[in-house]
Amino acid sequence: MHIETLKVFCDIIESGSFSYAASQNFVTQSAVSQQVRSLEEKYDCRLIERGRAGVKPTAAGQILYASSKEIVRKFMELENRLRELGSVIAGSIRVGTVYSVGLHELPPYLTEFLRNYPSVNVHLEYLRANKVYEDLLEGKIDLGVVAYPAKRSQIVTIPFRHDELVLIVPPDHALAKHNRVSVGQLNGQNFVGYERDISTRKASDRILRDYGVRPHYTMEFDNIETIKRAVEIGLGCAIVPKLTVENETTRGSLKTIEFQEGPFTRPLAIVHKRGRELSPAARKFVDVLTASAQNQPSTRAGRQERASGEGKASGEGARVEHAEKSV
Repeated sequence: MHIETLKVFCDIIESGSFSYAASQNFVTQSAVSQQVRSLEEKYDCRLIERGRAGVKPTAAGQILYASSKEIVRKFMELENRLRELGSVIAGSIRVGTVYSVGLHELPPYLTEFLRNYPSVNVHLEYLRANKVYEDLLEGKIDLGVVAYPAKRSQIVTIPFRHDELVLIVPPDHALAKHNRVSVGQLNGQNFVGYERDISTRKASDRILRDYGVRPHYTMEFDNIETIKRAVEIGLGCAIVPKLTVENETTRGSLKTIEFQEGPFTRPLAIVHKRGRELSPAARKFVDVLTASAQNQPSTRAGRQERASGEGKASGEGARVEHAEKSV
């Protein structure tokens, strides 16, 4: 029996999905199915049940999973230690993040990382912030990059960078003639926002509340891209990270307005499970993010690098896999 087969089996049980396990291990779904069949033939018993709710282990499958998870963990630790003795950083890392960070913050850092460590595969998942923490604790991802990091005893937090929060409106909006506005000027405006349980929404509501503004939300969404489209068609204004609207501002579909009382900023951080040894690849990824963040790419050159990075991070031949698990 191969360690890789046990890892695939663990990924199936933890995710409830054959396709997810396939993407995590960079193999086809048919290869995953074949590996499960080989295990069932070896032990002459059924290990997995398929149902409407997804994939679940049988009693025998649960026994195999419990032991396999520890075997895989020990093997990964052994590999990491041996790799540290060599000069080549290789393997794969799993990173969970929210849409606004994954689409607009990480591309230039991913480009730099992949340029320096071409033997590493990066699997990037878009998750809600609370799911990032859950998946870290369950060992489904190696690292998370989140906004407004929560203090949790089982989680290590590494500061990454700060975003400036700005107001966005369509170009024909009454406020579009201003480059800066007072928060108080937003009284009576319609808003498009993140859903209420999202940290950036909570932060923007605090800003408005502190200056006596009671926002009227016409629409609420779980991701930045839908918020921008709603603002473009005139459903309201929105408070968003400045970096996420650079393209729309450049082409004129949105107007970005700063706050007179600002800047208001959104802290970002890298998070990982306390007590879990990071692989050499994961540690190098953290090093690239924290070193590069000291010179935040806010200049024209930085914007060009971000545009280049998005193409390289999602284009053919890149070693970044994107997986969406948000609604």
